Amino acid sequence: MLTELVIFDCDGVLVNSETLSNHVLVQFLAELGLTLKLKEAISLFKGCKMADCVAVIEQRLGRMMPLDFVTQLRERTAEAFERELLSVEGIEASLDKINLPVCVASSGPPEKIKLALRVTNLLPRFEGRIFSSYEIGSWKPAPDLFLHAAKNMGVQAPYCTVVEDSVLGVRAGVAAGMKVLGYTNPSEATSLEDYGARVFYSMYQLPSLLSQH
Repeated sequence: MLTELVIFDCDGVLVNSETLSNHVLVQFLAELGLTLKLKEAISLFKGCKMADCVAVIEQRLGRMMPLDFVTQLRERTAEAFERELLSVEGIEASLDKINLPVCVASSGPPEKIKLALRVTNLLPRFEGRIFSSYEIGSWKPAPDLFLHAAKNMGVQAPYCTVVEDSVLGVRAGVAAGMKVLGYTNPSEATSLEDYGARVFYSMYQLPSLLSQH
């Protein structure tokens, strides 16, 4: 079936936020007495909802997080985004060549998604077509967010292609009955392939992959 809608994840797919946001997290946790390496943090938290991240942190630290932990973390992350966040290399060129409807479906809060897209100048490409797990109360790997996006965009699931970079996102796309392209690096390709994604390593490849889909 030909693709009629491309559904993009945000973090790690449109914007290079995974390393940046986890660097902020690692620094904050160090202040609270928990030492984590950046690579370990990315592996633990990539694609996860905040409540699950906090649960893992509390288990490792052996105590509850401060009540304002999430608020403080989001503020620090927003400041880092304003200073340093960049778009994923090749995404603008790819979007210029994709002659299909596009939207964003992310596990992050709407304000975080819009901030990330604004500071990378991608927001005009997706304005009015941004869907957040926080709006429906369901997070990946459940398929609900992708199905919600497809319904709002007026396209049936089998005609959608999801672009994801996490195992949770790939699982959600497959569960929704959609085609899934997994953006990754060669060292992590197997995990995305194992869950049903067709992997690729450069956003410059995306337009031709969509035409094949």
